[in-house]
Amino acid sequence: MFTTIGTLLGGIGLFLLGMILLTEGLTALAGDRLRTTLGRLTGSRIKAVLSGAAITALVQSSHATTLATIGFVSAGLLSLSQAIGVVIGANLGTTSTGWLVSLLGLKLSIGSLLLPLVGVGVLLRLLGKGRLASAGIALAGFGVLFVGLDLLQSGMGGLAERIDLSRFGAATLGARFMLLLVGLVMTLLMQSSSAALAITLTALATGTLSLEQAGAMVIGQNLGSTFTAALAAIGATIAAKRTALIHILFNIGAGTLAFFILPLLIWLADWLTGDGLGDHQALTLAAFHTLFNLLGAALFLPFTAQLAALAERLLPEPRPALTRHLDASMQVVPSLAVEAAHGTLRQCAQVVLQNAAARLRNEEAGFVVANLDEARDATEVVARYLARLPEAEGEVLNRLNACLHLLDHVRQSAHEALKIRWEPQVQAIIPLSQHARELAALLLNAAQALTDHRQEEDIEQALQALRQHNQDIRLSILQASATRKLAMEATLDGLTLARSCERLSYHGERCLFYLQGLAGKDKIAPGSLVEAGPEPIADEENV
Repeated sequence: MFTTIGTLLGGIGLFLLGMILLTEGLTALAGDRLRTTLGRLTGSRIKAVLSGAAITALVQSSHATTLATIGFVSAGLLSLSQAIGVVIGANLGTTSTGWLVSLLGLKLSIGSLLLPLVGVGVLLRLLGKGRLASAGIALAGFGVLFVGLDLLQSGMGGLAERIDLSRFGAATLGARFMLLLVGLVMTLLMQSSSAALAITLTALATGTLSLEQAGAMVIGQNLGSTFTAALAAIGATIAAKRTALIHILFNIGAGTLAFFILPLLIWLADWLTGDGLGDHQALTLAAFHTLFNLLGAALFLPFTAQLAALAERLLPEPRPALTRHLDASMQVVPSLAVEAAHGTLRQCAQVVLQNAAARLRNEEAGFVVANLDEARDATEVVARYLARLPEAEGEVLNRLNACLHLLDHVRQSAHEALKIRWEPQVQAIIPLSQHARELAALLLNAAQALTDHRQEEDIEQALQALRQHNQDIRLSILQASATRKLAMEATLDGLTLARSCERLSYHGERCLFYLQGLAGKDKIAPGSLVEAGPEPIADEENV
């Protein structure tokens, strides 16, 4: 008995280790492509589901897909409704583990054949760099996974002779519920529904469990995976918590339905698999796992908008609106953290431009989500957030560099907007008043463009032209003062306002420039986003 338990524990440990290595290696190998793929393939509900399923099947981890999805929601690049599709797809994609184990691991017992892969993978990890080292980790993980599966089969064969589960025949709802709880506890203890499923498949193959018993345990394992999502959401942003809640609601809904129609689903899975390749009962269980997740997807997918509204109602926004996308849990993945910072700075820029336009018109900006002080405080939060990122490289480094430029220009824009003062004598300077209103109109258009991505290039060109026009305004004020047509106090106040207009034009133009680069579909080439031209007058002595 001790030998059997030792073999089981060793098999579980090796299987988990293999899953960890395989996931880490494939995720690192995918790199920034995970961000790009999710960003491009979530335009519709079906695309979101397919992309979530494909990526999860590729990296063999729904956690990696969910983390990336949370990152996109937090960065404002995915709506909660789109994220629901990806989460549903991730649940479908994770069923691929059952097919992999039942088709290869149980029928062929390829653990010993894959042992050389472990050695090759370790050598690649030790001697290689970058993507080659990541491929080595994934290769070693793949081999270790099936070595662990062989041990699991061996241990389960001995266990079947000593454990009688006939009293949990799954014929009654009570017995079925007890088996569901066993599956749930297995996932909680191992923190991996894939490992729990592999154990269930090997128990089924060795005769320890019947098909209906295994089906009830798989439902419990599917429910148990929500505990990991709930843990990951603790201390995260509200977007992460809502995404985790949707994951929990989907699994509970699909699991409850499967629980009550278990015999029907088992019969359908058995009919679909027939007497194909691999262990027939194991294939039937893998098909059952996929079927009830497909059924859940069919039920939930048409109601993604309502599900998102429910999540938002159950978890209202408790944090300041501008910094709600900054999730500390994403800082371990620099590409996702930079996207979150980009989304936050885009909102900050919009707030600053709207407030600046209102101040230039000498009006209250009552229609914006925050004031200038809140926007400036938010940029400080972004700065601290980016400072805690690990070292970046490649495309992520270029995007981080662009984000830091953007951060500086948003801060400077807020600083200049706060300095705008309309003294009575300044309002009498007609050319300056007209110029300020023209700039205000352009800044408002720019703020709108940041929302719907319209006409940003046209607005950038107009801001550049206005910056040149500022020189004429300043010269006209000085000329009027020199000819005694304008009092000295009005001259100084007018020049101060003209200087603020010039700087707002400059920093507004730069904000749009970097936001365009960060929002573009193409990669940012090193040095492609650089400062163009000198900054406007920066000290009082140059007046």
